[in-house]
Amino acid sequence: MEPFKPKEHPAGGARLLHLERWEAQGGVTAGFSTRHGGVSAAPLDTLNTALHVGDEAQAVLANRDRVAGTLGWDVAAWTCAEQVHGNRVHVVTAADRGRGRLDRASAVQGTDALITNEPDVLLVMYFADCVPLYFLDPETGALGLAHAGWKGTVADVAGETVRAMERTFGTKPADLLAAIGPSIGVCCYEVDEAVLRHVRPLAERAETEDGTFFTPVENGRAKLNLKEINRHLMIKAGILPSRIELTTWCTGCRTDLFFSHRMENGATGRMMSWLGRKRG
Repeated sequence: MEPFKPKEHPAGGARLLHLERWEAQGGVTAGFSTRHGGVSAAPLDTLNTALHVGDEAQAVLANRDRVAGTLGWDVAAWTCAEQVHGNRVHVVTAADRGRGRLDRASAVQGTDALITNEPDVLLVMYFADCVPLYFLDPETGALGLAHAGWKGTVADVAGETVRAMERTFGTKPADLLAAIGPSIGVCCYEVDEAVLRHVRPLAERAETEDGTFFTPVENGRAKLNLKEINRHLMIKAGILPSRIELTTWCTGCRTDLFFSHRMENGATGRMMSWLGRKRG
């Protein structure tokens, strides 16, 4: 069953997909935005949430206001990073609340994973095909978000996030709930040898058939399954398979609903993942 589901929102609100099972856990909000319900002009229409794609800053900030309002959160809680396709994890403290909300300079720099145990902080990351990863520790209340393109995936940003939560908050990996959100699927993500040479060692270490991670096609190319690789890395880091939610949404197949960097030749906006817990 698809874990990321649309929810009826007030007229004029952003159109969002919610991680329903997680939101049943007291005070938690988690999900992924679509490309609809904002004010940005084409080709970033309409709910672009990122400042780095050439959109008008005021449109982006208005879109962020709409998302926060739709969620019933104060937009001042919006906390994000300058993502670089790496595996660096930043521990978000109360003093970090709101970093990156108004401009890129104030965001957490050079970071592709954010973790926190602070309430009233809304962790946010941006996507247009890469894989959003979500982590929730029901025992300690700790939360984590990560951004996994192919570079971050082979650098094991998933495992780095789990280990950082373990070191910082005492999280036990077996207690974690995890989710893999809307992203480009194996159906749409064809790569060449420049990428495959980094993926093959992962497949070998996992002692798995190549087809689990990638499916060869013609001319030395292959269809890459980033979602499955990240699920494997989560399991390797100690998360139980039964506690990992896996989306069926493909951003490449559904450009009517999502921005897709690959399918739109780079001229596109960004969706956002979000995760937070309200105080009390």
